[in-house]
Amino acid sequence: MKQRFSPAARGEKEVALRVARRISDLPPYIFAEIDRRVEELRGQGVDVVDFGIGDPDLPTPSHIVERLREEAGNPENHRYPSYQGMLRFRRAAAEWMEGRFGVSLDPREEVLTLIGSKEGIAHLPWALLDPGDVALVPDPAYPVYRTSILLCGGTPVSLPLQEERGFLPDLGALEPATWEKARVLFLNYPNNPTAAVADAAFFEEVVHYAREYDVAVAHDLAYSEITYDGYRAMSILEIPGAMDTCVEFHSLSKTYNMTGWRIGFAVGNRELIAALGKLKTNIDSGVFNAVQLAGVAALEGSQDCVRQNCEVYRRRRDILVEGLRSVGWRVAKPSATLYVWMRVPSGHDSESFTRELLERARVVVAPGSAYGPSGEGYVRFSLTLPDERLEEGVRRIREAFS
Repeated sequence: MKQRFSPAARGEKEVALRVARRISDLPPYIFAEIDRRVEELRGQGVDVVDFGIGDPDLPTPSHIVERLREEAGNPENHRYPSYQGMLRFRRAAAEWMEGRFGVSLDPREEVLTLIGSKEGIAHLPWALLDPGDVALVPDPAYPVYRTSILLCGGTPVSLPLQEERGFLPDLGALEPATWEKARVLFLNYPNNPTAAVADAAFFEEVVHYAREYDVAVAHDLAYSEITYDGYRAMSILEIPGAMDTCVEFHSLSKTYNMTGWRIGFAVGNRELIAALGKLKTNIDSGVFNAVQLAGVAALEGSQDCVRQNCEVYRRRRDILVEGLRSVGWRVAKPSATLYVWMRVPSGHDSESFTRELLERARVVVAPGSAYGPSGEGYVRFSLTLPDERLEEGVRRIREAFS
């Protein structure tokens, strides 16, 4: 048997590999950190109730699963898919947009299939920004907006989201010089993590500034269908003039409980869609055709499953909000998304309150500070855990803090 020796034993120098600064400078991804901490505790035998990550616990509807099963067995689907996505899927997405929002789209040039909306969002800055270019980013926000800008060498400029403004950015407070430098504006309503919603007046203001300063708007509409109490989210593309400057990202993940399937789509301005599509042709080979055809089944099939999902989440929301209020904490009842965003009690910051919940109640939440400096002083609870676990978490909170 050949014996192996360490470099030191052979009198050779130790190898010192390094990663790019763009990687070493990135902060830990909050959801990966939450996963790691939960697994660590469970490995120690601690029973933890995890309100941290927004991954639906409900199963993908059976008619979607059955369509995948059928199409996965078809050899025609085993080859490389179209780079732009199957026209069949893009047509279904365009028809869904027409039926849901009244927005008319050309499926060939104004719709692009994505490997989940996160992938498209993360790649858009690479398609639109040169090193040093400015992008406007909400704070707090889904971390991918900022990290993708940093990875491509762009410069993120924060737009604080304050509670007194309903967690909408004050676009008029930006200096004209900042608008002149900006190339992209990221938005997300209904919002993660704050659960805030936006109305037509706000989107009209967005489109006004975007057209005035030639800024591309990237609107993340992943939570459009997770709404309650009669509220209906709108698409920014419903606003006149929005197609001149906007691209919108849609996901099947939360709407149809398809987070693991990795499929979504981008719609909007054809130049922006073409730029993103050109980038993607150089770095990926598209979505498995069987998954796209299952996506067709989701978009074209009965939407009763979506309404049933929302009823489950509404019930969980009510149980959680009532439980949090019962111990004297101030918390708003959201009209959309899978989240409850709560200001931490007096005397705490986001991190200290997160630790106290874990130590006293064995409950995990996401600290608001992980979503940006303006998230300090808040925590986010997710509604994506089974009813009995959510009720157990509420019970523990009541016992520990009442």
